Amino acid sequence: MSFSGDVKEELLRVQPEKPCCMLSELSALTQCCASLRLAGRGKVRVVYETENPALAKRIFLLLKRRMEITPQLEFNRHKRLGGRRLSILTVPEADSRRLLIALRMIQESESGLVYKGVPRAAMTRRCCRASFIRASFLGGGSVTSPEQEYRLEFVSSDTRSDTLIKILAKSNIEGKTAKRRDGEIVYVRKGDDVVACLALMGAHRALLEMENTRINRDARNRANRARNCDEANLKKQLSAGEAQAQAIVAYSLAHSLSGLPQDLQEIGRLRMLRPDASLEELGQMLQKPVGKSGANHRMRRLMELIRE
Repeated sequence: MSFSGDVKEELLRVQPEKPCCMLSELSALTQCCASLRLAGRGKVRVVYETENPALAKRIFLLLKRRMEITPQLEFNRHKRLGGRRLSILTVPEADSRRLLIALRMIQESESGLVYKGVPRAAMTRRCCRASFIRASFLGGGSVTSPEQEYRLEFVSSDTRSDTLIKILAKSNIEGKTAKRRDGEIVYVRKGDDVVACLALMGAHRALLEMENTRINRDARNRANRARNCDEANLKKQLSAGEAQAQAIVAYSLAHSLSGLPQDLQEIGRLRMLRPDASLEELGQMLQKPVGKSGANHRMRRLMELIRE
C-alpha cells in the first residue's frame, strides 16, 4: 500500500464522537462523494459513490448515528474503471431533504420554499475543522511519500477550494490552489505545514513516520554537505601545496635554499618532498615539531622571500 493509502487507513480508524464533528464530516463527504439524483416532481435523492468499502461504511454509520438515516447500500461494477466495484449509498427522498437542510446545502423559508444555501463548513471549533479536513482527505485527498517530497493535496471544486483554504488558514496551514485538467486542487507544500495537517487530521502514526524520514533526510544532507566541504578543503589544500612546492623548486634551482634561515630551509625541503601534506602534518615532520600555526608562519615567511 502507498503512503497515501496508509494515511487513509489510519484516518478511517479515527471516529468523531461529538454531533458537531459528525455533521462536519458529513458535510465534507457529501461535497466530495455525493451527487443529487432527480426523482420527479422536484424530489431529489442524495447518492454517495466510492470505491473504498471502508469509506462507504463510515458514511453509512455517520448517517445512521447523526441523522438517524438508513441509506440503501448496493454495489456496482464500473466497466470504464477496469471493472472496479463501486459502493453506492442512496438516501431516501424524505431523508435527503432533511440531510441537505442540516448540512445547509439547501435552506427552507417560512413559506416552505427551498433554495440553495452555503454548505456547512466548520470554522470556529478546532475539532470540527479537523473533522472537515479529515473527511475532505478521505473523500478526495492524497499525500506524497516523504521519501520523495512534501506535498498533500485535496481534489476540490471551485467553491469548496475557498472553504478548504480558509479552514487550513485557521489552523496556521498555508494552502494554495492549482488548476488540473479534470478540475481544481488545494495543495500544501511546506514540510512543516504537511506535518501540521497530518496532526490536525489525527494521522499520528503517519506523522511520526514523516518526522523520522525528515530527520534521516536532514542527517544525510548534513553528512553530504560535510563531505563536500571536506573534499573542497582537500582540493584547496592540494592545490596550495603543489603551488608552494613548484615555487620552492624554482627558487632552489635559481638561488639554492642554503642562503635562507635554517627553519625556512627545513620546511621548504619538506614541502618539496610532500606537496600533498597539510601544514599541520608538515609541522610535525620538523626536527623540532611545531603546530599548524607555527608551520603556517614559517611557510608564509618563505613564500614572501621567494616572491621578493
